[in-house]
Amino acid sequence: MTALTLSTAAAPGLRADAIVIGVAKGAKGPIVAPGAEAVDTAFDGRLAGVLETLGASGAEGEVTKLPAPAGFKTPLVLAVGLGAEPEKDAAYDTEALRRAAGAAARVLGGSKKAAFALPVTDAGDIGAIAEGVVLGAYSFDAYKQAARPADAKARNAKAPLAEAALLGGKPRDAAHKAALLRAAAVGEELNRARDLINMPPNDLDPEAFAGIAQAAAKEHGIKVQVLDEKALVKGGYGGILGVGAGSASAPRLVKLSYTSAKATKHLAFVGKGITYDSGGISLKPAGHNETMKCDMSGAAAVFAAVVAAARLGLEVNVTGWLALAENMPSGSATRPGDVLRMYSGKTVEVLNTDAEGRLVLADALWAASAEKPDAIVDVATLTGAMMLALGNRTFGIMANDDAFRSAVHEAAEEVGEPAWPMPLPEHLRKGMDSTVADLANMGERMGGGLVAGLFLREFVGEGITWAHLDIAGPAFNEGGPFGYTPKGGTGTAVRTLVRLAELTAAGDLG
Repeated sequence: MTALTLSTAAAPGLRADAIVIGVAKGAKGPIVAPGAEAVDTAFDGRLAGVLETLGASGAEGEVTKLPAPAGFKTPLVLAVGLGAEPEKDAAYDTEALRRAAGAAARVLGGSKKAAFALPVTDAGDIGAIAEGVVLGAYSFDAYKQAARPADAKARNAKAPLAEAALLGGKPRDAAHKAALLRAAAVGEELNRARDLINMPPNDLDPEAFAGIAQAAAKEHGIKVQVLDEKALVKGGYGGILGVGAGSASAPRLVKLSYTSAKATKHLAFVGKGITYDSGGISLKPAGHNETMKCDMSGAAAVFAAVVAAARLGLEVNVTGWLALAENMPSGSATRPGDVLRMYSGKTVEVLNTDAEGRLVLADALWAASAEKPDAIVDVATLTGAMMLALGNRTFGIMANDDAFRSAVHEAAEEVGEPAWPMPLPEHLRKGMDSTVADLANMGERMGGGLVAGLFLREFVGEGITWAHLDIAGPAFNEGGPFGYTPKGGTGTAVRTLVRLAELTAAGDLG
């Protein structure tokens, strides 16, 4: 991971491979952002003109390299776009800083040290820049021989940025230090989630995922309980067992419990953990299988959020439930038309075995409800319908309480995770009526993402506040990297869950 430090050093005398500055999009061309005054002075106040000559406009994510001016011990200046210049007396948006820092860190892969001279007005800016650096520097090379060459120089060229010094940060300021530590903890755990999402399914089956969770729990003082296949049968977890029935890899239900002696509230996070989703007997068509290792992104996010809460010592009890199974076709697989008896006692007619995420979540939601938490939030790559509705970068939020849905939306937007509140229309519930069971796992095709939310609501305990995050769109980035978001697993929802835990600990979430 990239080491983070706060520095009050003068930019010209700082030894580093590069100094990162911000450039914004002004009304008449690019403008140099605060933090880069020393660099601009060394260019005789003409840095903006030089950058414009090189093609820079200040657009978000734009990166421009130029030699450092005379007198600097740093050989390279990296100017990164911040987007539109803020209005007079307004600060730069923290998400713009996070993205800019991430884009710079990605470009500086292989460097030993970089100084970040981006605009800093408060501890929030420090946290955003630091988080952007950690997330932007991420790479997943565990399976690439090229990442392990015998030549040390070639190996280092593949390594993430080793150290980032944040100029404008105050090493003795308690708020600045806390922001840096938070960014490191959240960023590192989010990157852990990315690693899990990117792992191939032949190495990450339910048992392996459970083992990784057990090791992390032991390291961070988190209580862990793993229900294996025998325990699931004994407990009557028909949804999880039904989904995993066709696989040679048996399912698991993992419970992670972080507790604080000072806690007065309890949050439960529930994650869909389908380590590979073939669709089962309702097999996915060609072209839809290649990225289905990412169908455990919800469980990865929940896992990472619980560990982050423990690392931060938040004064709230957080329980994470990882519903882990592999959905495969075989002679023992659940068939369309089968009826499963869920952990809650309700029966579900399975009309489509590719609507399996809601089945494993249903069992985990009922298990979470038994502990009567103050709120439950589930996270899942649940429906293609949500991708059609909101695209590849925004997740949907549904809830049984409008105020809680709004609070979750605000938390997501605050940490830079695009999200949108979605309804749970009552008229869509009738479409899941079954002639042979309490309900079916499918309903009307139109509004399929909302139908899935209504199905999950059936398995939330009475009187418990609940929200559902459908992260099918942003969980896995099949396009090119942007900002601090890499190609592949993104770790979407980790920061939203951590923020919800922080707000609950502070008494600001009802």
